[in-house]
Amino acid sequence: MGRFLASLMACVCVVAAALGQSPARADDYPSRPITIVVPLAAGTGMDALARLYADKLQASLGKPVVVENKPGAALMLAAAAVATAPPDGYTLLVSTSSAMAINPVLYKKINYKLTDLVPVSFYVKSPFILVVNPDLPAKTVPELIDLAKKSEKPLSYSSPGAGVAQHLSMEYMKQRFGINFVHVPYRSTPQSVADIVANHVQLGFAEAGATLPLIRDGKLRALAVSSSTPIPTLPDVPPFAKAANAPDFEAVSWHMLFAPAATPKPILDKLNAEMTKIMSDPEMKQKATTIGLLPIDPPSIADTEKYLVSEREKWGSLVKKLGLEGSQ
Repeated sequence: MGRFLASLMACVCVVAAALGQSPARADDYPSRPITIVVPLAAGTGMDALARLYADKLQASLGKPVVVENKPGAALMLAAAAVATAPPDGYTLLVSTSSAMAINPVLYKKINYKLTDLVPVSFYVKSPFILVVNPDLPAKTVPELIDLAKKSEKPLSYSSPGAGVAQHLSMEYMKQRFGINFVHVPYRSTPQSVADIVANHVQLGFAEAGATLPLIRDGKLRALAVSSSTPIPTLPDVPPFAKAANAPDFEAVSWHMLFAPAATPKPILDKLNAEMTKIMSDPEMKQKATTIGLLPIDPPSIADTEKYLVSEREKWGSLVKKLGLEGSQ
């Protein structure tokens, strides 16, 4: 019996040691390919930037970094997939305020919890551009507001889905200025923008990456940007706050990299350090700016968590104020 107990204890010690060493070490991470799940279709600004830093991560980490597009369910399909992935640093998520701050209040039920995912890196803000079809007579925000108020038939606007930040930004505008627009939701940003160009809908807040080429070609007219400052790629397009004389109006989304919540801290720290190095590089900042995003120097994970708390309060309060809580 004594020999048996000794053998059993030895096995327990070996298992405990193995468990203690397993995923918590970052010195041998990664040992295989990493997948970054993007919740929007290929061709969006989010997708383009993710592919740029995925290449940089691949070079610095020495293992393939693959971008996988998983659009659908108002960005929640991707969030749910990564929330239930093994917490080992090999499946990461790019997400925005929609999935990580708005939807938990907007939807009656979502198939993941905010606590299922933790931030890895906060690297850009994503302003929207208020665009209209060029046939619309409004050339400024005040002219658009006046036209909307006087129009017998409500103007229609598009968004890439009910409850996303673009949708709520337009609803905030409606409430703020006492105007009426009809919402036409689509499955993706490219589809929603294409129908403004085709004049099936008249306007919308849209991602800069999806609208800049169309604005330059004269297929869309830009009236304002949703950030509090102009974006470098459209220096002559005023911030909405200035254009509408509404100083506190800002509706900016953001891009963050997330991992499953139980991912070991050494791996999170390693990924955060790599992303900070990559996104602080002037070349990457320039590339982010070129597609209409506002790059920032990535803060620490702790500071990013604080920012997330403030964003969830901001957007959650707006959803409740608009009477949209649990409406989806």
